[in-house]
Amino acid sequence: MTSVPAPSPVPDPDRRLALILCACEVLGMAGTMTLPALLPALLAEWGLGAAEGGWLVGIAQAGYVAAVPLLVTWTDRIDPRRIYIACTVLAALSVAGFAWLADGFWSAMLFRALGGVALAGTYMPGLRILSDHATGPRARRYMSFYTASFALGSSVSVLLGGWVAEAGGWRMAFWASALATLLAVLLAFRIPAADPDRPAPEGNILDVRPVLRHRPAMGYILAYTVHCWELFGLRGWLVAFLGFAALSAGTAIEPGTLASIAAFVLLLSLPASILGNEAAERWGRTRFLTFAMWISAALACVVGFTAGLPLWLVVAVCSAYAVTVNWDSASLTVGAVTEAVEGRRGATMAVHSFLGFTGAFVGPVVFGLILDMAGGPDSRTAWGLAFLSFGAVVALGPLFLRRSARCPGRV
Repeated sequence: MTSVPAPSPVPDPDRRLALILCACEVLGMAGTMTLPALLPALLAEWGLGAAEGGWLVGIAQAGYVAAVPLLVTWTDRIDPRRIYIACTVLAALSVAGFAWLADGFWSAMLFRALGGVALAGTYMPGLRILSDHATGPRARRYMSFYTASFALGSSVSVLLGGWVAEAGGWRMAFWASALATLLAVLLAFRIPAADPDRPAPEGNILDVRPVLRHRPAMGYILAYTVHCWELFGLRGWLVAFLGFAALSAGTAIEPGTLASIAAFVLLLSLPASILGNEAAERWGRTRFLTFAMWISAALACVVGFTAGLPLWLVVAVCSAYAVTVNWDSASLTVGAVTEAVEGRRGATMAVHSFLGFTGAFVGPVVFGLILDMAGGPDSRTAWGLAFLSFGAVVALGPLFLRRSARCPGRV
């Protein structure tokens, strides 16, 4: 008897698209964390304080907030692929411009803001592309992979910036990030176009009142806002804090090694975000998110006061904190997209991003202000109080989730 060959596995187009978008996201974010990775050196070179450092970190989120309502809402009418490619090009130009022309506070602010605008046209439009095309049983899982790749992109950006800067200076680090972003531009052309027959929403696409009235989605959106306040504050100030902790412990550490440690801590966000969404799917989204945000708030009250302890212990506490900060990341976004108003997915994602990245802008700035007012970046108490502010803010998340649930008893 002749054996019948086993059938070839059927390709999964959803998985292929998710892989392309995740790779584009990681490469396209190569310049997003270069400045935070090199923040202590740049502040010293330009003679800036912690408050100004907070603005340099936060202005990218401000650019994001200014652009995201229009760019993401447009995805209801315009092929998101066109927006995605154009803004990936802008991302490459913003990082190259920083490498070439930045020479102080205001020029750095300009290029960081342009980078934020570029991110507004890639992160959520990329999720829109994935949510439109991925319709199989694993669609929500692929969306969690995509949102978690934001953490991988942040980690790679910190690592690339720290290593290249140690070898060739900070301008070379930004040039390397620009080159990686250019690779994302080339890869983005493999993203499929939108269905030309997809229905377009009626009325004014910028009218977000239906989204604001939709309590199930708004619960996730408001919780995402305080989550981003904490998350981007941590990402923006982690390298500076670890440098202070090493100095307080009397540990000599090279900038490249410091960047590697910070990248490792941030990289924990990737599995934490994916596993957090899996846990939310199994145990109930609201129940899990409430638990995750309370734990994160508690750890935030401790992290800043660990400076002066052995560096390995500080890194361990920061690692645990990074995990709890990111447990809820993918799950909050997947929840908002899943609960989107019918025919207003783009508008829902625009509100989600606008409010979330408003928190992402304010968080690092407020952190820097507290740091300066409480004694400056050489004070352990100042760092403790600045991190404690994260805990106070993220503790509001469970309240938003409970208040805005579809049904009073939903979990």
